[in-house]
Amino acid sequence: MPAPHPPEFRRRAVELARQGDKPLLQLAHDLGISRSCLQNWLRQADADENAGAGSRLTNAEKKELAELRRRNKQLEMENDILKRAAAYFARENVLPK
Repeated sequence: MPAPHPPEFRRRAVELARQGDKPLLQLAHDLGISRSCLQNWLRQADADENAGAGSRLTNAEKKELAELRRRNKQLEMENDILKRAAAYFARENVLPK
């Protein structure tokens, strides 16, 4: 997988594509990226600028979602540990010594 392009490169590519001086295919070729890559950047830029208007997540929403998923996984793991500990101590109190 190639290294991601810097954010400034992406912003500039989107600006150039929106100017419409060249077709997307030619612009993408000049920048050394694929046409689909440039189209994805355009869609993401539109989503970031029109937050809430479309179904695509903004970059900020993607970061928040990833953080929430990570936190949810951690809480589920802690909950599982507490359930096991409760079961262990309950079994210890029920069984005769």
